[in-house]
Amino acid sequence: MAGPKLSVGIIGAGLGGLAAAIGIARAGHKVIIFEQASVLAEVGAGIQIPPNAALILKHYGLLSKIESVSVRPNDFVIRSYRNGTVLNRLNVLPYAEERYGVPYLHIHRADYHKIFVTEAKSLGVEMRLGSVVTSIDFNEGLIRVRDKPDSKCDLILGCDGLKSICREALLGHTDPPHLTGDLAYRIIIRAEDMKKHPDLRDLVERPVINYWLGPSGHVVCYLLQGGGLYNIVLICPDNMPEMLNTAKADIQEMRDFFAKWDPRLKLLLGMVQETMKWRLMNSEEMDSWSHPSGKFALLGDACHATLPYLAQGAAQAVEDGAVLGALMSRIEDRSQISDIITIYERLRKDRTTRVVKGSTALRDIFHMVDGERQQERDRQLTEQEPFEGYPNPWADPVFQEWLFGYDAFAEVDKAWKRYKQGTFPGTTGHFKVHL
Repeated sequence: MAGPKLSVGIIGAGLGGLAAAIGIARAGHKVIIFEQASVLAEVGAGIQIPPNAALILKHYGLLSKIESVSVRPNDFVIRSYRNGTVLNRLNVLPYAEERYGVPYLHIHRADYHKIFVTEAKSLGVEMRLGSVVTSIDFNEGLIRVRDKPDSKCDLILGCDGLKSICREALLGHTDPPHLTGDLAYRIIIRAEDMKKHPDLRDLVERPVINYWLGPSGHVVCYLLQGGGLYNIVLICPDNMPEMLNTAKADIQEMRDFFAKWDPRLKLLLGMVQETMKWRLMNSEEMDSWSHPSGKFALLGDACHATLPYLAQGAAQAVEDGAVLGALMSRIEDRSQISDIITIYERLRKDRTTRVVKGSTALRDIFHMVDGERQQERDRQLTEQEPFEGYPNPWADPVFQEWLFGYDAFAEVDKAWKRYKQGTFPGTTGHFKVHL
């Protein structure tokens, strides 16, 4: 790289922090990740990789590795909760690749995380595990870690998730996650066990994303790991005690909520012996993600945690990291760091806000109680060609293009040209440094 080699400290080694580390290390900078866990082991179940994220993985040369442990769904299938009647079907394979140049994928979160960790290490990213960050000096660029020396960085990124200490440090007050009123049961069942049941066999013989829409809840199911596992997410109203965010599930309570749903779902839930339930939370929109010093910014769930209903939470964090990495590849002088952060936030904040709000709004569409509005929703899904505002957001021709067609690198190219022309708003004028 022609510009300066900067030191970047990243707090948090989740998918967002790793995506940022990969992008910034590829730009030639020194990256250190501070992670409080003593061992890197991502937990969770299935995760979706839409085209807007797959494009970034392709750019990084990681798509083939990701695909080797992923499943390509053929369709989005939206069903009625009563009996599983198909209300709407949207082709994904081969459509996504033909339209956006990359596939739509399903992957186990642990596999996704492992590939990111391996890539970050191969790029020279230093992983400091067991590093509990106690405070940040935003003006000096200092990260203070319990029982370890301070670390001075040119730029610090807070990527420590929904319960972010970095966000609270930036705000100067506590900022607990926002309760959404929903919870999720997450379950994985072996596909071979499902194939023993004639009524379940068709759910696993051809990869699709199945959605069941019902009163006050919905269900999402898809295959993982070469079709060997069936990932099930059940969404229903939050009834957890105030001080708990995760708990062992009462299996009968779970079955009771979905008792009047598609008989195949009841059969599936009859196979579950135990599982956990998770309270679904998001974050309130912030006025700004960055510190006035220009040496600190937030990324991913730390600043735009979302309900999972658009399947875009991880994808938006990966986009954040790609934008930052692409901007850092263009830096010509240290004086431009604060402008890099300004451009990053302007490129990302409106988009992620729309995703967060869109995910919340989708709950109202998916969770309609039986009645005239639900009947009209179902009629539109069944009879109408997709239109702007369509009840299946992935089929909405306007929203789909905006969501899946996003090219993080092209957005940075356009922004940097404006910056070098002196027309990017909110920057300091340091674009002149090499003119």
